[in-house]
Amino acid sequence: MDVSQGYRESWEGFWSATSDAPGEAIWDSDPSLTSVPDSKLLLPYADASLPVVDLGCGNGTQTRYLATCFARAIGVDLSHAAIEHARRADTAGVAEFAQLNLVDGDAVRALHERIGDTNVYMRAVIHQSEPPARPVVAAAVATLIGERGRAFVAELTPASKTVLQQAAQAPGGPPEKLRRVFEHGLKPASATEEEVPELLRAAGLTTLATGDTALAQTEYLPDGTRIDLPARWFVLAGG
Repeated sequence: MDVSQGYRESWEGFWSATSDAPGEAIWDSDPSLTSVPDSKLLLPYADASLPVVDLGCGNGTQTRYLATCFARAIGVDLSHAAIEHARRADTAGVAEFAQLNLVDGDAVRALHERIGDTNVYMRAVIHQSEPPARPVVAAAVATLIGERGRAFVAELTPASKTVLQQAAQAPGGPPEKLRRVFEHGLKPASATEEEVPELLRAAGLTTLATGDTALAQTEYLPDGTRIDLPARWFVLAGG
């Protein structure tokens, strides 16, 4: 299958209109708030001598940190513009970046054949994917980790939608970075509470650990409170 043309254009448009400034995207938080604590949850279960693939890497902020924890780090994203951002930002050349459509099964299998079983890091991809694509995204995780890899997946819960709605209704309207998300037709937090764990099980993934968290954003409410979106994390193995 493939993503819709509108979905592809939304992401390409968003990243094309985004500057290279760190934190310009609302989810582009410092690794100390994201991939650092996430890695601490994943590493006890993972073989760090295997590569790690950052699915939906965006501008590569988290990928570059992951490169310090694993033997090799590869960031992939649907958007060509996002990959261009990531390559420009990786001035030290610590990671690799490539365009990849996660719902293109042949392309996902080709990546697995090229690098073998790998660890996976995926933060907030399923919840904003088009509903028909969500099972295929979960299956891509299973394909990539194979037998030896492990995955860390974090996804927004429906409670995040309430937080975003409240932020959008603030005096003066949505904060700038959130407004840009809406303007480009992106739809955060659209998965239901049980949809994500059910998709992971259906893909043949086994949950080794799970818990509640909040995904820190780079935008703030008028009172100065940082927007943190309720989420759930999973450490996964092949079935």
